[in-house]
Amino acid sequence: MRLVIKNLTKTYKNGVKAIDNLSLEIGTGMFGLLGPNGAGKSSLMRTIATLQSPDTGSISFDGINILENQIEFRKVLGYLPQSFGVYPKMSAEDLLDYFATLKGISKASERAAIVKEVLEITNLYEVRKKYVAGYSGGMKQRFGIAQLLLNNPKLIIVDEPTAGLDPAERHRFLNVLREVGTNATVIFSTHIVEDVKELCNEMAILNGGRILQHTTPEKAREALRGKVWTKQIEREALESHQATFDVLSSNYNPDNSLNIRVYSDSEPDASFTRAEAQLDDVYFRVLKSEEPITI
Repeated sequence: MRLVIKNLTKTYKNGVKAIDNLSLEIGTGMFGLLGPNGAGKSSLMRTIATLQSPDTGSISFDGINILENQIEFRKVLGYLPQSFGVYPKMSAEDLLDYFATLKGISKASERAAIVKEVLEITNLYEVRKKYVAGYSGGMKQRFGIAQLLLNNPKLIIVDEPTAGLDPAERHRFLNVLREVGTNATVIFSTHIVEDVKELCNEMAILNGGRILQHTTPEKAREALRGKVWTKQIEREALESHQATFDVLSSNYNPDNSLNIRVYSDSEPDASFTRAEAQLDDVYFRVLKSEEPITI
């Protein structure tokens, strides 16, 4: 199963070009689509999910022309948007049964079996009688996964699913997503580098509606091996270092000094120490380049 996107473009009425001649191929497994807010991630996800039409380009999945056969494609699609509403006075079990009916599972015994299965997969079975409206943020996101699993989807799209979750809820959610992503194509859209590092076997960095890099987390880090350097500086020295060196990122120490991370093919000067390349370094390096980088 492969999702194939070719020369996709989308410009909104206000003149914003959200998708800029984008081409991408995604196979089975967890695929991380990484980019800052406003990069075009949600526009791309909505277009793939047939919630909006592109201006030009084509999308196919497992032999299905998505733009021409939307009804057929939706039978194998599971979609979790950034935010979604629920009925205020329905339990998770009843609401999933209702959704299963909408998805065409007419036999009550079959619905009961699949609802029980998805509740167990998402670790919600013990709270199945509670109103979904009263769930925590992480529980609601897991409920979102439960509802999209009802039709056994082959392509799963999750858009910024961990934004706003506390560390424990985020950990539970990622474990659920890891489990359901073994036999399907899962596109995981996020601006959180740590999510991609923990979860995805393949990734792309998107900004300005364009794919700037398509690789794996391992290859991306390997490409920066020996090219990341670190140094502790006073806060007042940051601006001068940014003017002199290719500063990727900086973070504060308890004494208000800064640790900076710099990209350079060779030692910038004797005051720097070589650092192990992290996926964050890759992300900042690619975004700063603003041009596609191949590995």
